[in-house]
Amino acid sequence: MPSEIIFPDDLTGLKTGEVVELRRRYGPNIFQAGRRGGFLRSFWDILKEPMFLLLMAAGFLYFVLGEQGQGWMMLAAMGLVAAISLYQEVKSSRALAALKKYTEPKVKVIRDKGPQVIPSEDIVPGDIMVLGEGERVPADAVILHSNDLSINEAVITGESMPVEKNDHPGNNNLFQGTTLNSGMCYAKVTHTGNDTTLGRLGKAIEAIPVAPTLLQKQISRFVRIMAIFGLTAFGAIWLVNYWHTGDVARSLLLGLTLAMSAIPEEVPVAFSSFMALGAYRMAKLGIIARQPQTIENLGMVSVICLDKTGTLTENRMEVRSVFDFRTALSEDLQPGKRLQNTGVLWWARLACEANPFDAMEQAIVSAYASQAMDTDYGTLSMVHEYALGGQPPMMTHVYEKEGRRLVAAKGAPERILKVCRMDPGEAAQLRQRITGLASSGYRVLGVCSASGHEGAYPVDQDNFDWQFEGLLALYDPPKKNVTEVIAQWRQAGIVVKVLSGDYAETVLNIARQAGIPDEGKILTGEEVNGYAPEELRRQVRTVNIYARMYPEAKLKVVDALKANGNIVAMTGDGVNDGPALQAAHIGIAMGDKGTEIAREAADLVVSDDDLGRITEAIQHGRVIHHNLKKATRYLISIHIPIILTASLPLLLGWRYPTIFSPIHIIFLELIMGPTCSIFYEREPVEKGIMQWHPRPGGEKLFRGRELAVALSLGLATATGLLAIYFYFMQHGYSLPYTRTVVFITLVISNILLTFMGRSLKETLLVTIRYPNNLVPVILVLSVSFFAFLYFVPFARRTFELSMVSGWHVLAALATALASTGWLEVYKLLRSRSTTKTI
Repeated sequence: MPSEIIFPDDLTGLKTGEVVELRRRYGPNIFQAGRRGGFLRSFWDILKEPMFLLLMAAGFLYFVLGEQGQGWMMLAAMGLVAAISLYQEVKSSRALAALKKYTEPKVKVIRDKGPQVIPSEDIVPGDIMVLGEGERVPADAVILHSNDLSINEAVITGESMPVEKNDHPGNNNLFQGTTLNSGMCYAKVTHTGNDTTLGRLGKAIEAIPVAPTLLQKQISRFVRIMAIFGLTAFGAIWLVNYWHTGDVARSLLLGLTLAMSAIPEEVPVAFSSFMALGAYRMAKLGIIARQPQTIENLGMVSVICLDKTGTLTENRMEVRSVFDFRTALSEDLQPGKRLQNTGVLWWARLACEANPFDAMEQAIVSAYASQAMDTDYGTLSMVHEYALGGQPPMMTHVYEKEGRRLVAAKGAPERILKVCRMDPGEAAQLRQRITGLASSGYRVLGVCSASGHEGAYPVDQDNFDWQFEGLLALYDPPKKNVTEVIAQWRQAGIVVKVLSGDYAETVLNIARQAGIPDEGKILTGEEVNGYAPEELRRQVRTVNIYARMYPEAKLKVVDALKANGNIVAMTGDGVNDGPALQAAHIGIAMGDKGTEIAREAADLVVSDDDLGRITEAIQHGRVIHHNLKKATRYLISIHIPIILTASLPLLLGWRYPTIFSPIHIIFLELIMGPTCSIFYEREPVEKGIMQWHPRPGGEKLFRGRELAVALSLGLATATGLLAIYFYFMQHGYSLPYTRTVVFITLVISNILLTFMGRSLKETLLVTIRYPNNLVPVILVLSVSFFAFLYFVPFARRTFELSMVSGWHVLAALATALASTGWLEVYKLLRSRSTTKTI
């Protein structure tokens, strides 16, 4: 969208009062497919959860067995589980709703005689929209004024080729969902929401199904395996106990106990919470993830491909010098200084749009205006034009004044030199001049003219009788923080590559200023296109600088990098970046000066175009992934002792075969669920996380050593529980007394596992100082829950617990410390390698 729009005098737009009335009459500009159920739908989803169904079955069996107290306690526990689940669902839903507002497309309209930028949802019939190249049409409209306008209507017609549009009746309709392929226009909205053509066709579905990510698949597989194990164990325990006792209901209850202890339903809940809340927090910082699942790949990014203009540079062009070929005079353009020869600037202005939206054209128009030329641009009438096209590109405008035609073109210097009649020696000298300007970091444009053309227009713009006019050197300075940001990425083990449509020397100059190593290697779009896939995969391993790249070439480089096993992020802000943005694992669009089509194709939008935001996004992705691993390790290490303590005594024929019942398991679930999905989600950045190398794409959630630590913790904790269980059972203590000691040991172990699992590198003495405001909450809730069960007689009877001596409480504490404390010793003894991966 242009930074400055010159509004025609006859376009005043709606008044504020009219907008309010129209909004009341027509409603928001959204497709309304019907109600989705809200609170009742969320509650129904909770009722269908396997854990909730198991709780209902256990509660029913308690009442069947006549154990009213346990039955009512189970009902209360079910209420707490539902409340916690609803809280997590509401929190995630609110985060996603807020994220949706951040990602909602914006549109420029004319209201109250001036420009306003509003969410597309707020458009009403009668609004006058200002649309530019690459933007998506947000509502049905009719064109009032247009320049060089072509529209891609594939979403409506299925036809992939763009069609030309103008303000002539019969050819002036715009449809919601179509995209401006070129040009710009002012258009008056006619229909919104369900009344649009797209809405009536039933295609305006808000949410496109997103394929499950690698991590989602891994988590689903893990949960499925544990669920199968739980159901198998349920059947086995039920049959074994029924064989020994003949009590169907009691045997079912024991089987349910084991099934409840085995199903890790907290894992998918944690994944959803981490992604939704993480995306929301990033959006508040100006880093907008269009889908929360994007965050999964952020922590794995190993290659970042950068477009030059608007990404490495400010996209704030200005004409620095003008070379007039006819006089061989080169002049710097300075404020207040008049050029001796203005011919090149005049022809360049003719080759621009009347109201340009491109930064380069805006710079040319500004330079033209600064010279206050005598030639009257306003008296000319454009009668024909050739859109920007070809490789490398050029564009042509044809004007007419008093029966005389003026033809002007501008474009890539090598293309302009190719189409002009010129002595080979002069062309060689010009190429040297172009190379010198590009090496100094300038973007160079060639300008040519074809005065007095008569007859029919040639089919191809190359075929005019072109005369070379000269060169323009434009400068787009690097962003101020670009060197620092690139250094941070390289320190994080991320390879940086530049994919630019600009001249090779210009790209090299900017890349070197930014600190991107080139090792003297550079590839052009033509060279990329000429390589076989296998050779291109080999080339992209070592080449970091790519010049004269067009959309297909950028796409090929991204695909080659992906084929080499890299997780690729691609940044861009233009229409030509769209295919590569969509193909990359993470497409990153510049949201301030970028086109709407780039934002639509991207997975991540940087709202203020600050490259440093990408560093923050990568760090957030690494933290979220790292914390999700902590939460999953914790769940593995706590579920193992619960499963083994609930099953082995029965299978081994111990005197007290069932130490836990469903009511004890649900108490632990009330602690484990929030710990997993709320406490670990709040964990801060670990020291040095941006110096670790990215984990390879396709790698499993846990490496061998990480999984071994989680399993060892679980088995060690189970060993401690079974040992103290066996000791008190063998020494004649009652079942309630033994159960209480084992339960105290498990609660203390759970607290220790929670805090020791905050890092596999730093000891508890370090991690206890990590800033997480839920640390005291977890401690207080865990202790308070157990204190309630232990000291309140009704609760103690319901949970079948007993008062125990202080010495035995200390024995439980010592057992828990011995079972889990070895992890702290492991951290101290573990050799710390200099290269880390997340």
